[in-house]
Amino acid sequence: MTMKKAHACLMAVLLAAGTGAGAQAADSAYPSQPIKLMVPWPAGGGVDTTARMLSEPLAQKLGQPIVIDNRGGAGGNIGTELAARVKPDGYNLLMGSISPNAVNIHLYSKLGFDPIKDFAPIVYVSAVPNILVVPASSPFKTVKDVIDAAKANPGKLNYGSGGVGSSQHLAAVQFMSAAKIDIVHVPYKGTAPAEADLAAGHISLMLDTTTCLPFVASGRMRALAVASKKRNPALPDVPTFDEAGLPGIYASSWYGLMAPAGTPRPVIEKLNAQANEVLKSPDMKRRMAEFGAEVGGGTPEEFGQFIVSEIKRYESIVRLSGAKLD
Repeated sequence: MTMKKAHACLMAVLLAAGTGAGAQAADSAYPSQPIKLMVPWPAGGGVDTTARMLSEPLAQKLGQPIVIDNRGGAGGNIGTELAARVKPDGYNLLMGSISPNAVNIHLYSKLGFDPIKDFAPIVYVSAVPNILVVPASSPFKTVKDVIDAAKANPGKLNYGSGGVGSSQHLAAVQFMSAAKIDIVHVPYKGTAPAEADLAAGHISLMLDTTTCLPFVASGRMRALAVASKKRNPALPDVPTFDEAGLPGIYASSWYGLMAPAGTPRPVIEKLNAQANEVLKSPDMKRRMAEFGAEVGGGTPEEFGQFIVSEIKRYESIVRLSGAKLD
């Protein structure tokens, strides 16, 4: 999908959100019944954790419960496709994320949904950066140590990931490209087994998400750099890649609230306003910081433009990785 085409699709979706019989039916009484929030991943992961952190205080503001529906599988594609096909009435929402809503269009030759045309963005919720971590027993103390060792021993170091096309995989691709090094990919069936092997010293490193924080806190892993533009509040003493002398490596798993295309604009606006209030609250900022997340917010249009830019950005990254999942 070209940038121009994605932008045009986004504008059409946003304009359509305020028209039709559905918009006429939306009024100040919304919501008058429970809301279902689709989470296209199993319980316990980053998308699920973020959805639960947001849904509880948002439900209190809306005056109706928000029920989480976990439908994992196919890199988030199964649940995301289901969310695209439900009635666009404001009672069916999606916790979108980087894989199904920006990356998978480049990994799969055919998706059962269009990440732009089939969804109306509501609000950017948060992002958790990828972090370069090594076992506590590793001799590497800095990013430069890793790069020097990789250049001295091409193909000898390896890195783990939660699977081909995962955020850890694509973050490592960016790292290798920027550093001009060759490190062997060891894909696992999920993040947890990769982290276990890293902590045990069976693999050299990972560009992990913030699920590695407990390992770092317990002294089983060492964090060397964060792939974000500013330091992470959960790791204030760990430099960014920019600060470590390898600029331009920005890799984060992001999350955002979405609805099926055609959801009435008044509903989108109400959800956006209430979610922004939640995200600005001190309690949410504290909880997000503990999770190692950067808090989002903003307008539906800003979130939509961000998605378009991420789709474009990951086109070249996925091509560089050589990954294909069908």
